[in-house]
Parts: sequence; C-alpha cells; structure tokens
Amino acid sequence: MINIINKKKDSIIKAAVIFTILLGYCVVAGFSLIIPLLLVFYGCHLALFKKIDARRFLHLGFLLVLIVALGHAMTEYWKFSPYVVPVASVAMLAMLLFNDFQLAFSMSFMSSAILSLAVGMPLDYCIIVFIGGLTGAYIIRDARTRGKVLFAGLLAGMVQAFGYFLVHPVFSKELFLDGLEPFFANGLLSAAIVLATLKIFESLFGELTNFSLLELSDSLTQPLLKRLAFEAPGTYHHSLVLSNLAGAAADAIDANTLLVRVGSYYHDIGKLVKPEYFTENQMMADNKHDELEPSMSRLVILNHIKEGVEIARKHKLSPKLIDFIQQHHGTSLIYYFYQKALTGDDAESVSEENYRYPGPKPQTKETAIVMLADSVEGATRALDEHTPTRISDMVRKVINNKFIDGQLDECTLTLREIETISGVFSRELSAMYHVRVKYPNAKKSNGHNGEEERS
Repeated sequence: MINIINKKKDSIIKAAVIFTILLGYCVVAGFSLIIPLLLVFYGCHLALFKKIDARRFLHLGFLLVLIVALGHAMTEYWKFSPYVVPVASVAMLAMLLFNDFQLAFSMSFMSSAILSLAVGMPLDYCIIVFIGGLTGAYIIRDARTRGKVLFAGLLAGMVQAFGYFLVHPVFSKELFLDGLEPFFANGLLSAAIVLATLKIFESLFGELTNFSLLELSDSLTQPLLKRLAFEAPGTYHHSLVLSNLAGAAADAIDANTLLVRVGSYYHDIGKLVKPEYFTENQMMADNKHDELEPSMSRLVILNHIKEGVEIARKHKLSPKLIDFIQQHHGTSLIYYFYQKALTGDDAESVSEENYRYPGPKPQTKETAIVMLADSVEGATRALDEHTPTRISDMVRKVINNKFIDGQLDECTLTLREIETISGVFSRELSAMYHVRVKYPNAKKSNGHNGEEERS
C-alpha cells in the first residue's frame, strides 16, 4: 500500500513538473496563458469522468507538450505552413497506445485547440485539424500492420484537405498549393511520426500496442515460447489451446482479443522451472507428487506464479503480461492437494488459506477470461465422456464456482458477459472434443487396411 501511495505521489509530482514546463514554455514563447488553463480543465475532466490517474495524465501531457513544441518550431523557425504540422499524429498515437477512442477524441481536440492558440491560427484551422485527427484515430484503431498506419495518415490528410476546401470553396492554383499539398504532407508526416516513435512511447509509458503483441506471439522468434515448446511441451500445447478458447470469448464480449491471446501464451511460463511436476508435462512418467507431502506439492504449485513473474521481469515483459501470470488463478483453492492434506495425519492443522494462490484476483476482463478459460479447459479435459451436454454442464459448474468463490469480484465483467463467455466456452470445447465416427474393422483391400482408410 505504501509503495502504491509513493508511486501516485511520484506521478503527481511528475505531472506538476510537466505542467510547469508547459507554463514556462508558454511564457517564453509568448503564447496565450489560456493554454495551461485549458490543460488544467482537461486534467480535471480526465480525473473526474475518465478516472485517469496522474501517471496517464503525465503521458498525455507529454504528448501535448511535444506537439506544441514541434508546431512552434516548424512555423517559427523552419517557416513551414501551419497546415503541415502533423497534429493528427497525437490522436493516432493516443489511440494505439491507450486503445481508447474517447481518449483519442479528447486528445485530438486538445492538440488542435492548443496548437491553434500557439501558432495564432483561426477557428477554422482548429476544426480542420481536429477532424483530421479524429479520422486518423478511427482508422488506426486495432491496426496490426504498418500499411494501415500509412493509410490512416493519408486519409487524415485527405479529410483535412476536403475541410480546407469547404472553408475556401473557390478553387485556384494558389489555393491548391496553399491547401492540398500541405495537408497531404501533413498526413504522410503524421503516419511517419507514429511509425518512428511508437516503440519509444511504448517503452516510456509502459504500454502494449498490437504491434508489440504480434511480435510477442511469434513462437519462432520469442525465446520464452521456444523454451516452453522444448522444455515443457505439454504446457506449451495447453497455452495454445487456451489462447484459442480465451480469444474466442474475448472477441464475443468485445474485449482485447490480441492481448488475451498473448497473455494466454505467457501465463504459465513459471512452469519452465520444474515442468515435470505438472501433469501435462509428465507424459508416460510417474507423477512426481506421489513422492511428496501435500504441503510440499502446494509449494511447488504456488511457486510457478512467483517464478513466472521473475522470468517475465528478467525478459522485460510488459506489466500487462505479468498481470496474466499473477492473476490467472486469482486466490483460488488448490483443491486436490488441500483435500489430500485433509486426509493426512495432520489434518487438524491444515489451513485452507495456505492452499490458496497468492493472487491478486483478476483486475480486468482480459485476465478474468484467461482465468475462467484455464479452469474450464482443465476440468473439461478430465471428463470421461466429452459430450456437448456434459461439457456445457461442466463449464457452467466451473464458472459458477469461481463466481461464488469471489474470484470475479474485482474485474468489470457483467453477468451478461459471463453468460456469453460460458456459451462460447461450451461451443468451442464441444468442437474441440467432437465425437468421431467409429469405423468398423475392415479387411485388407487393395493393399489398404481400415486404419489407412480412416486416416
């Protein structure tokens, strides 16, 4: 708790420093002092209605400071037209970094308004670059390729050019040179800035974009996934199955599907330390836990969370992925070893709390989906018969138990979304364990036997 308070204090101090820098820059550059006042009201809006902390406000303020400085330098020192200033890049970066269109909308307005005041442009300029930023942010949402970023920039430039001609409807060569060319340059420059700086801002802000998630999902290049496939193949296969199952559920409730899939890949990397102690990696070998007391087995199982976090931090994985490692069991009970301990000689001294995972409970929809998918997949795999009815009953039983145990109390999943997730799990698992036709034993015919015909 003390660390959290200290981090909040640090963020507030940093935000105050950014505000002071902006105020000083406005004074030195001769800008209107209404700019910092506008920023203060924007910060109040974010804090009261978007519940954004000081750290996020610091990041947004930093983007605004950069575009003001860049716009001032381009117009005052490099003598570019104000229409060339890549204002749309701010909204596009906000959309990619924070995956929030409302935030991108407000950032498009703030960057347009502040820059208009800074370079002394009229209201029509503010409106034109505002709609350009909105266009870029809308097109770039969920972008996974560089081509889409480039297209978003070009379209933002086209929309701004169209807005310019609506304000100045008389066409002439001078108007073309003054309006169309600068705005197309604006669009290309916005896309180039986004592509060039996105990785930098991801590192500075601690965010994960779709581009980084796609890189992290490549099992051919990611060291941790390669290790998982080689050292713990059962866990690796389980993670692949889980990613498909959880991804389908995330898509059904409009959560971040790509984040869920990648989080599923890395959620069990802690099993790399002692893979042979987990059932999916034992293959035909004996169960290592048969030789251990329940209390020792408990420690091995619990440690895969701690060790997973340590491995993730060693490999500098994003905190968003570490959340999946810490939260995919919540504070659930390690039921099998708890029951085994209750049947032992020291049953009276067995505490249920000692057989629960350390948590925390899932804090987001994405981590909650992975927790449910992990539990459901394991329980379904253990069924004797994989009929649709039995699978559906098991899915509902597992999810209800998690709900009753309070594991979903700290995330934002609604009852309607939980019901949707349950239906998706039942459908996907029924398809995974679909009943195959049992072929009769056939006599050899033309050199083929029944098994070959079946394949």
